[in-house]
Amino acid sequence: MFEQLTQFFMDYGIWGLFIVSFLDSFILPIPPFFIQIGLSLIEPESALRIATLAFIGSVLGAPVGYILGKWLGKPILQKILPEKWTALATEQFAKNGDAAVLIGSFTPIPFKMFTVLSGVFNYSIVKLMLFAILGRGLKFYLIGTLFYLYGRHAKVLLDEYLEITLLGIAVVVAIIWFIWNRRRKKRNQK
Repeated sequence: MFEQLTQFFMDYGIWGLFIVSFLDSFILPIPPFFIQIGLSLIEPESALRIATLAFIGSVLGAPVGYILGKWLGKPILQKILPEKWTALATEQFAKNGDAAVLIGSFTPIPFKMFTVLSGVFNYSIVKLMLFAILGRGLKFYLIGTLFYLYGRHAKVLLDEYLEITLLGIAVVVAIIWFIWNRRRKKRNQK
């Protein structure tokens, strides 16, 4: 079924990718990167245009996930989890939401989890959008640039190095965020 859905959207080309990227931000189980890679393999010279449409769709879908989390997520969460767990999760998301959203926007973890949870835990939609732009842009344009520069050979590079590269970037971002957050707290204490 996953392959059939992917092929269905591939048949619509870049507009299928745009729709998948939009829906991936809040509900669809198909990551847009499979379609982005497939389209970039077919037309490497258009890889940056393909990345741009995927990026725009993903960023436009982020507020939809946020609103769904705000409207539906909290009532569902309150029925499933004890109040103290919900309060703890809200507190933790308030403390570490910046890192979670930024890192989650370009790791293999489904982006919809972060957009919906941002709404559930009343995370700042402005920060969500900022980190979505940074993280999703980094991921889509990394893939697009590889195909633009290396053509079809980029697929080999992605197969071998994408996950480790994204994990490495996530670690670097986490370290930078940790240092920045500690400095900010020290300044606030003075």
